[in-house]
Amino acid sequence: MALRHLVFCITAATALACSAVHGFAQQPEDPGDQPGLVADDSFELDPEWRKQIVYYRTTEPPGTIIISTAERHLYLVQPGGRAIRYGIGVGRDGFQWQGLLSIARKAEWPDWTPPPEMIARQPYLPRFMAGGPGNPLGARAMYLGTTVYRIHGTNQPQTIGTKISSGCFRLVNTDVADLYERVPVGTKVVVRQKPEL
Repeated sequence: MALRHLVFCITAATALACSAVHGFAQQPEDPGDQPGLVADDSFELDPEWRKQIVYYRTTEPPGTIIISTAERHLYLVQPGGRAIRYGIGVGRDGFQWQGLLSIARKAEWPDWTPPPEMIARQPYLPRFMAGGPGNPLGARAMYLGTTVYRIHGTNQPQTIGTKISSGCFRLVNTDVADLYERVPVGTKVVVRQKPEL
């Protein structure tokens, strides 16, 4: 009887361990920043995250950027109650924020110097990386005020529509290049965590 009980316990423990491992394997992994990875230009965004003209009601004037982290969309307000909507990747839980800023500067194929807080979380990151196709900032960057945050491209287009960053907002490289050409330094940027009613 004791042997049968022991065999049952071992079998149950093995089944539980296997199901736990299987469960963890199915959870999406955070790929983190991947310096040196060149973006797959053939990657197709889900229609939800593709650039498009949408009806958009706001009191903000045309030319304003409105970022909705809850929706994972960036809106560039246009005349006539419309906006250009871009899909974005936003800050992971604990790295989302809201506020009113402006674009302080812009850069094409920007260099990247990860801040010390990011290096502490991801020690494998380089201390500096020159701009180029393998740079996590992607093709363009628009720097928000005096913060460490940016609107930038990405070398990981599959992360658009997810909570992935350390507080920056990422777009696919074609979209960030399009936005970059449309907005000057000084553009007002409104970051909201909750949709406006």
